[in-house]
Amino acid sequence: MDKKRVTELSIIANKVRRNALTAVFSANSGHPGGSLSIADVLTLLYFEVMNIDPKNPKNPDRDRFVLSKGHCAPALYGVLAERGYFPVEDMGLFRHTGTYLQGHPDMNKVPGVDMSTGSLGQGVSVAGGMALSAKLSNKAYRVYTILGDGEIEEGQVWEQAMFAAHYKLDNLTAFVDNNGLQIDGNIADVMNPNPIDKKFEAFGWHVITTDAHDYNKLLDAVNEAKAVKGKPTVVIMKSTKGKNVSFMENNAAWHGAAPNEEQYNQAISELDAIIKELEAKL
Repeated sequence: MDKKRVTELSIIANKVRRNALTAVFSANSGHPGGSLSIADVLTLLYFEVMNIDPKNPKNPDRDRFVLSKGHCAPALYGVLAERGYFPVEDMGLFRHTGTYLQGHPDMNKVPGVDMSTGSLGQGVSVAGGMALSAKLSNKAYRVYTILGDGEIEEGQVWEQAMFAAHYKLDNLTAFVDNNGLQIDGNIADVMNPNPIDKKFEAFGWHVITTDAHDYNKLLDAVNEAKAVKGKPTVVIMKSTKGKNVSFMENNAAWHGAAPNEEQYNQAISELDAIIKELEAKL
């Protein structure tokens, strides 16, 4: 991608971050840290990679996306709103009683959500099922899913890893948000999943490691995954939890905490400054 397109995507991603923080602040509840760390890959997928149409969200030939780490719904809602699936103004409805933007993605209520998720490990399992369905139906759509690095401590993830390799699901690409932190602290201290790459290799996956915040490297990874035949691909993305908000970056305390008004205003101010600087480059 040229520099202009990278700048455009960066602007969108920071708007996604802003949307996610607005949702969590409005609800006084939610998960900002991991939502901010996946904003870039979500933006790339929804604005550059996937075959989707906000005007026809149930198109049977569309590419599928499953947010396996469903607690990071604010980021998914944030990118869906920017892509035009529903109004950006609705982000303030997040987790409010009687509204459609629930705390975890709901495929029955939210346009553009392909699978209801929340219980860790189940989302990636469903993504594998979707990919197998495409194979059995001779469909060309691809399936993408994002896992947390804490989530891969779940045994079900590895059952799915075995399943996907066994059925040669080369139409499945999983991204691991490797920010190194989960709700209880450093992943290596809680239940060390490292080395993540060697484990997936042992299960028969094609493994790519890359930078979660570099659009060209992420796009290269997506294109490499598309070229792989006979096995699924996992992209292990080194990311920064709380990306682009100074006091949230690399701080496990922001895994599942809502900012107060002062913190929210500071965070939005920081993101607005980044967006303004990027817009000046266009």
